[in-house]
Amino acid sequence: MKPLHRFVLLAALLGVLGAVFALYAQPDFLMMLANQVWSCF
Repeated sequence: MKPLHRFVLLAALLGVLGAVFALYAQPDFLMMLANQVWSCF
């Protein structure tokens, strides 16, 4: 794998992980997600 391609892939992965962490840091988002999952049952 080319170094530039690996760097871009790593940067995208870190960006996605950062966005997920930012969403989980918000309690309102967690409650909405839990309610949506619970409503499936």
